[in-house]
Amino acid sequence: MAKGRRGFGEEASEADKKKISREDFKKALRVFRYVRPYRMHFIAGFIFLILSTATTLSFPALIGQVTSVIQGKSPFTLNQVILIFGGILVLQAVFSFFRIYFFAQVSERSMADVRREVYGKIITLPIPFFEKRRVGELTSRLSADVSQLQDVLSITLAELFRQVATLLGGTLFILYVSWKLTLFMLATFPVIIVAAIIFGRYIRRLSKQAQDQLAAASVIVEETLQSINVVKAFTNERLEIGRYGNSLNRMVNIALRTARFRGVFVSFIIFAMFGGIMGIVWYGGSLVQSGEIPFADLLTFIFYTAFIGGSVAGIGDMYAQVQKTVGASERILEILEEPSEVDADNELPLFVPVHGDVAFNNVRFTYPSRPEMEVLKGVSINVAAGRKIALVGQSGAGKSTIVQLLMKYYPITGGQITVDGRDLTNFNVTELRRNVAVVPQEVILFGGTIFENIQYGKPGATEAEVREAARKANALQFIDSFPEGLQTIVGERGIKLSGGQRQRIAIARAILKDPAILILDEATSSLDAESEKLVQDALDELMQNRTTIIIAHRLATIRKVDTIYVLREGQIVETGTHDELALQEDGIYANLVKLQFEPIE
Repeated sequence: MAKGRRGFGEEASEADKKKISREDFKKALRVFRYVRPYRMHFIAGFIFLILSTATTLSFPALIGQVTSVIQGKSPFTLNQVILIFGGILVLQAVFSFFRIYFFAQVSERSMADVRREVYGKIITLPIPFFEKRRVGELTSRLSADVSQLQDVLSITLAELFRQVATLLGGTLFILYVSWKLTLFMLATFPVIIVAAIIFGRYIRRLSKQAQDQLAAASVIVEETLQSINVVKAFTNERLEIGRYGNSLNRMVNIALRTARFRGVFVSFIIFAMFGGIMGIVWYGGSLVQSGEIPFADLLTFIFYTAFIGGSVAGIGDMYAQVQKTVGASERILEILEEPSEVDADNELPLFVPVHGDVAFNNVRFTYPSRPEMEVLKGVSINVAAGRKIALVGQSGAGKSTIVQLLMKYYPITGGQITVDGRDLTNFNVTELRRNVAVVPQEVILFGGTIFENIQYGKPGATEAEVREAARKANALQFIDSFPEGLQTIVGERGIKLSGGQRQRIAIARAILKDPAILILDEATSSLDAESEKLVQDALDELMQNRTTIIIAHRLATIRKVDTIYVLREGQIVETGTHDELALQEDGIYANLVKLQFEPIE
């Protein structure tokens, strides 16, 4: 499972930083198949990385050569050595530029491919997948996890190779300079490494606690901004400021504890490193005095030792980065290995219109997440093409489940659903849903323009087609009243429009789609009387000559349908027209009619 989004500089969680097995490593390498199309860029970047590392490793040797020149023990002049030094600096700059450029080409392009494929996979997954995961988790995989891989391709691989090459090359060179001094220097490393492991674990644990507390503070911000109307209605601004402040204070206290331990750790490392260097200077000085090595070699040795020390510290950071990358790779692969319900890689299937004959034959259904609770218990419904039916019943009776099964959101547990006599399992999901339109109770619009939201019903539709759909949906009048007309921005989730306006946009979208089967899910239940009249007129226009299934609590909207099915606890208990069911003594529908239409005494 993906974790929440990590901030810049955040330590890896314990789940991220697990011990890497060979199987984990092989699995992580599968993600790097996205690099294959850009392998020539990768090879070029690697060549420039080798050249850049080689020029860097030459610096201490050149400094030693300068010292030899000053002491008069070199065949070169000072100008010659400095000229060589300058030439190598220029080459280093050129090599570094091309290394960064080629690795950036690889990382940016390959990670764009990863994001494209992961998003394409997510959006083609079935509804049950989204019911088991939070939106924040999925967006984290597209952002934080892919960014983690990008950092590895653009920075970590190059740095890991550089540090390893510096460590090996530097160690070989100082062994060549003086094996005695090398052994003395290596004897100081275990103390530093043990201290780094002990302090590092504790600091990492505290850093994670600080990040968790910062995440908790961010949750407060998210909740209050999403429910800002409630906060202001109850005048709880001070309460929320206090809650956020207290959470930040807890985070600061943990961060300051981390800083104290980090300060002790850094101080110890500085003391140990410089103490080690002083020891090397002392021992190396004695070797110089005894004539075993020249002073220039000692100076070169000290510079290489500094390079090696930096490499050892860097390799630890790189390993932690690789650990995080393995975790990120697993989470991305987990998404990519999910079975899609739509094949987004192939062209859309040819549009095959259906007439709209719908039949449910003894359908049984249990939600995968709640296998112990049967939602539909042998439901049978027949809707002839162009006819209108209504589903009525208490919440939880199974009304919405019936239309979800018709949309093929879930596989049925038993029985059969057919459209035009053809079993639903034989339909391609895309082919089926292109013949169905839904007008929901809670309309969700995209944050773009009115034109874009209506055109969503038929991508590529002309402005004339969009305007005609808006006219039929009784939406054109209020659209034209806006200064920007169809180009009016509706805001996130359509927040700039009223409920009735959003509903009519949704109806216009459905009209433009021109479906054979129409599903109306409580389409007028949350509207005022005036808006309901406009929306109902638009719905009457939309329902003409279409198979229509209406989910309704407000019975006034379904008096004219051909058949009403009354559900209770997953079963159809009454069937008939409005007039027939209203006359059944002690019938469920008749009681609902009394509750909604008879005045309260």
